[in-house]
Amino acid sequence: MHAVTSILGLVLLKKGIWAICFMIFQSPMLSASEDALRSRIDALEQRLDKMEARSEIKKEEPVSERGGRSTQGDELAELRRQLDIVAAELELLRSGEPVVEVTDDEARAKGLGPSAVSVYRRQRGVSFAGYGEMIYSNFSAQNEAGVPTGKTSKFDFLRAIIYAGYRFSDRFVFNSEIEFEHASTSIAGSASVEFAYLDFLVNDNLTFRGGLLLMPMGLVNELHEPTVFLGTLRPETERRIIPTTWRENGFGVLGSAGIFNYRIYVVNGLDGSNFTSNGLRGGRQKGSKAKSSHMAVVARLDVTPSPGIFFGGSIYSGGSGQGLIFEDSQVDVGTKIGELHGQIQVRGFDLRGLFARAALGDVISLNQVLGLKGMSSVGELQQGQYVQFGYNVLSQGPSKLGLMPYYRFEMLDTQEKVPAGFLRDPKRNRIFHTFGVEFKPIPNIVIKSDFQWNRNKARMGQDQFNIGLGYNF
Repeated sequence: MHAVTSILGLVLLKKGIWAICFMIFQSPMLSASEDALRSRIDALEQRLDKMEARSEIKKEEPVSERGGRSTQGDELAELRRQLDIVAAELELLRSGEPVVEVTDDEARAKGLGPSAVSVYRRQRGVSFAGYGEMIYSNFSAQNEAGVPTGKTSKFDFLRAIIYAGYRFSDRFVFNSEIEFEHASTSIAGSASVEFAYLDFLVNDNLTFRGGLLLMPMGLVNELHEPTVFLGTLRPETERRIIPTTWRENGFGVLGSAGIFNYRIYVVNGLDGSNFTSNGLRGGRQKGSKAKSSHMAVVARLDVTPSPGIFFGGSIYSGGSGQGLIFEDSQVDVGTKIGELHGQIQVRGFDLRGLFARAALGDVISLNQVLGLKGMSSVGELQQGQYVQFGYNVLSQGPSKLGLMPYYRFEMLDTQEKVPAGFLRDPKRNRIFHTFGVEFKPIPNIVIKSDFQWNRNKARMGQDQFNIGLGYNF
């Protein structure tokens, strides 16, 4: 009899919770402050706590032949589930409109990180999101040959980003990323547009895109929010060969077909007049009065066999001469970049790897135009690769905290091959070992710390210790 009475009481309390929920969402209190709404949720949680306490008392009583204790446990589980629903609906109420679900894999298929995809979660209107990161770097007093470098520690608010988007309709979406670097434009910082484009969503599997576009290459160029990639610093291969963050003006298509995701863009080419022996990074035109004598095509294909696992590759091909002339002839500087990548995130494990290679033409003429001699030649072939591994040691527990030690091994040579008559600079042939740990009190905030051993063939590598703070919303 006691068990039956308990069950009836729990059912009545459950109906009481739903009545309160109805009051929250249907009464004139819809226009009340968030604090008032939150207090109602707190009241529901307190009621649930009391019922759980009563459940513990009932465990001391005999169980009826009809399994009263089991039924009671089922009711409590259902109440907890319904409370989660109420909390989720509160978030929808705060946003003012329903939210469209977008999974991590769907966001990646669009070439967007967790915050950059915010506009696609709205049915109409304006969206705002963002991220930021601050990094402290302490450098060793001497390089690997024991020579003092005099390089001082650096504390930099590296980036503060605002994503602003507008969803005009089910078919038309505008999305943008505005970046403020190094905290002040009056010193070494800048304010720039990282991307800005319009999407025409033909259907679930095909989208036309045009504007200032992120190049769909590698693991970091598109997914560069600090809570997404491991390490305080981005891999050097994805800074020198894939010049992250790399964006150019253009248009193209993207979409999905089963487990396959693709993106194909036509964009303005790189500007080879800013290439150096240290890679292609200076050749980015960033959408600003971009020279377009030479255009380029970039394409990417990914395979996602199951959630959290994907692998694929991308290729870029175009001219980088942009009007350069040598001995009355145009210098094309044909540029091809290819890369293969993969990522596995399963049960707390995080394994990522990438191989990238760039091949350039007309390098002798380019060196002549730029006045480069000896070991300062731009590399005809440039190559880099890395593999990294991490494990969230708290992943199998009930807590949502994240604590992930990680290691990255990377090799990079931006002068894998130089033209005849030039010399390779041994300091461009580098190896990096990075050991670190990241802590996430919640998924949107990360604290990272790592030590990086930097080595090169000229024995001029300098080790460094880094601490980073990042967030996204």
